[in-house]
Amino acid sequence: MEIVVANLTHLENLTTLFDGYRVFYQQPSGLAGARQFVQARLEKGDSTILVAQAGNELAGFTQLYPSFSSVAMKPLWILNDLFVAEIYRGQGIARGLIEAAETFARDGGAIRVVLETQVTNTSAQALYEGRGYVKDMEFYHYSLSL
Repeated sequence: MEIVVANLTHLENLTTLFDGYRVFYQQPSGLAGARQFVQARLEKGDSTILVAQAGNELAGFTQLYPSFSSVAMKPLWILNDLFVAEIYRGQGIARGLIEAAETFARDGGAIRVVLETQVTNTSAQALYEGRGYVKDMEFYHYSLSL
C-alpha cells in the first residue's frame, strides 16, 4: 500500500471513492457531482487529498483543508474527510492515511490537525483517540446551515 498526494490522474478512481464516502453519510449517490467537486479541489489546490493505492485501485483517501490559528499565529489543517472502501477495511489503511496526514501537516509547519466525526462513528473515534487526538470538552462547536 502506497499513500501519495492525489492529482488529476487519480480523478476517476477518487470520484468513485468520494461518492462512496458521501453515501456512507446518507447522501444520495451522484458521480457527476462528486467528479466535479473532486476535480475542482485538485485543479484549484484548495485542499490536499491523500490517497492509499492498492495496485491500480484506490483503497481510501483523506482530504485536508488549510486553516490558521489566530491565537498561535500558525497554520493548521482540517482533516475533513477520511474514507476506506469497504473491501479494504480492517487492514490499517485508515491508520496509514491519518499518519500520512499528520506527517504532511507537521512537515508544513502546522500547529495541529483538527477533525470531527459523527457521535455514532465509534470505530473512527477509537482510531483518533488511539493516535492521541483529544475530544474537545472545553469549547462548543456551532454551525449555521445557509
